[in-house]
Amino acid sequence: MARYTRLAQPILSESFFLFGARGTGKTSLLREIFAHLDAATVLRYDLLVAAHEERLALQPGLLRNEVELRKPKWVVIDEIQKLPKLLDVVHDVIEDERLGQVHFALTGSSARKLKREGVNLLAGRAFVNHLFPLTHVELAEDFNLETALNWGTLPKIFGLKTNRQRAAFLRSYASTYLKEEIWAEHLIERLEPFRKFLPIAAQMSGEVINYASIARDVGVRDKTVKTYYEILSDTLLGFYLESFHHSLRKRQRQAAKFYLFDGGVTKALRGHLTIPTLQGSADFGPAFEQWLVGEFHRLSSYQEDEAKFSYLSTDQAEIDLIMERPGQRTALIEIKSKLVATHADGRHVRSFLPSFPDADAYVISQDPVNRIDEGVTYIHWRDAFSRLGFNGRPVL
Repeated sequence: MARYTRLAQPILSESFFLFGARGTGKTSLLREIFAHLDAATVLRYDLLVAAHEERLALQPGLLRNEVELRKPKWVVIDEIQKLPKLLDVVHDVIEDERLGQVHFALTGSSARKLKREGVNLLAGRAFVNHLFPLTHVELAEDFNLETALNWGTLPKIFGLKTNRQRAAFLRSYASTYLKEEIWAEHLIERLEPFRKFLPIAAQMSGEVINYASIARDVGVRDKTVKTYYEILSDTLLGFYLESFHHSLRKRQRQAAKFYLFDGGVTKALRGHLTIPTLQGSADFGPAFEQWLVGEFHRLSSYQEDEAKFSYLSTDQAEIDLIMERPGQRTALIEIKSKLVATHADGRHVRSFLPSFPDADAYVISQDPVNRIDEGVTYIHWRDAFSRLGFNGRPVL
């Protein structure tokens, strides 16, 4: 499998967390980050290995003892949420000046379990980073839109040679991780309703959440469905797109959309892996929108630009994506999967321009001809990322 340079760039002068869904490449990234260090200076623990987890679960103090003995520069602990109480020892080691300057690199698939069990994330003594499926920037010349929409961009996908292998991997990911692993982590009280919820969440990825309707279909309370979505968000398996309002307080009262984190996993949960997502098909437009919105979300996180994303819907029209960036003009974005964008495709964003005097309007599509028509910029998706300043590199 080809190795790709990841955009996540933890600050190595401090300890750090690296959160990301399983399979996004956290362990591989840490191996690359610390490859230049002598093996004796890096102490590693993988809590997915039963022997490691059991030993430290029974005697968390062994971590401190081994740090005192080995005197490493870095301690790497994979999947720290498996043993939240271990963070107490990590905190003590960081604070103990007698041990010298020991840094920790802590990976995890979620901060939810850590927060729920009352442990703090080292009170700011470790910076927080996130890792996502591969972006088109990281894949560079290997990126293919059709592949991304059909199979997603989890790193494992690019080491598999056939579509049958890709489908088998995604089915396993959906059944084993999203169901059994979340159950094993005790993030839910009952497994069966959550099993019913996941295909519905996949079917509605990119749509406004209707908690009451989903609750009826699943057979649980509205509050439980909200908890399920929070679990998906906290485990970085998806993210909310809030409804726009100039007042932040009012914005949070509006119904949000929810996007799953990867197109391939979305198809697996829907049971659509054998149905090709092709240009012109009913699934192509929603899949393209999910990928594009997700790509902006990922690149924004990597470049730490504090951008805010939302959507706007009225009785007359809807804006797919509103992008607010500090010190820059707001971007009103209509997303079209078409190969040729027309004047009519810009009618919605054009109609909102009088209400947004400090905004620019865009129609992002697959049309290779970039142009401006009545105040609306029609632009190919590749050019849109560079035009809007999303390259995934820290802005500071």
